[in-house]
Amino acid sequence: MKIANAPCSWGVLEFESGVQYFDYTEVLNEMQAIGYRGTELGDWGFMPTAPAQLRDELAARELTLVGAFVPVPFVDRWAHQSGEAAAVQHARLLVEAGFDKAFIVLSDDNVTVEERTENVGRIRPEHSLTQEQWDTFIAGVHRVAQSVRDEMGLRTVFHHHCAGYVETPSELDTLMQRTDPNLVGLCFDTGHYRFGGGDPLDIFDKHGDRIWHVHFKDFDPEVAARIYNEDWSYNSAVTKGVFCELGKGDVDFPAFIAELRSRNYDGWIVVEQDVLPGMGSPYESAKRNFQYLKSIGV
Repeated sequence: MKIANAPCSWGVLEFESGVQYFDYTEVLNEMQAIGYRGTELGDWGFMPTAPAQLRDELAARELTLVGAFVPVPFVDRWAHQSGEAAAVQHARLLVEAGFDKAFIVLSDDNVTVEERTENVGRIRPEHSLTQEQWDTFIAGVHRVAQSVRDEMGLRTVFHHHCAGYVETPSELDTLMQRTDPNLVGLCFDTGHYRFGGGDPLDIFDKHGDRIWHVHFKDFDPEVAARIYNEDWSYNSAVTKGVFCELGKGDVDFPAFIAELRSRNYDGWIVVEQDVLPGMGSPYESAKRNFQYLKSIGV
């Protein structure tokens, strides 16, 4: 297993894209200096979108591009066409830059629906999709993943995510049960699953064969207790540090890694410690996260 990081650990978040506090060269330089071997693309336009330039910038730092995150509001059937175009655009950049083993990481258009954003970690049945909405959602995921495979030959994984319509374990179960296992894999995120109410170790018995890509994120139960008691929104939770540094929360990473190894997982582990601009030193946190993983034998 190889260790990567992602721009979101430097505050480059898809729902906070109006302000960038770090240039991509600084982020890549820091990843390389720490010892990471790969990265995800980040928001479109954060890194170069000219294939040759992107390839050269990563090669100069001996980094591999392992995935590109593409959010799509799948519950809106009229957004499927634009979502398909965006995913294929991302996939074309990956392939033309020479990263034909990378994944398109699909997700809902998170932090855009008020009731899901305001009730993060406290989702009730009335916040969930109807059967008709699920039909639309699944059709969109299949449409996008099929086009990515047919046009660019890349595989697609779906990233469950808090403040989106696939947050809770039962919502992820529905998505996995209704999507084609040959077409759509799972990008499993330990922190988002924990925040959504699940135990990350349970995923192996439920959907272990669908895990094609992994995001490592920790979860602070003390911050979470305040979220539940004080009705914080998703942005408030992130700002208060619900996704803490690896090893400082309650995700059992040694046990999770042991499960990955027992199943011969040979893909990437992507460290993601979602932060908002101004929250401490991303470099120092990324360094401690890397050192933690090394200390437990990754």
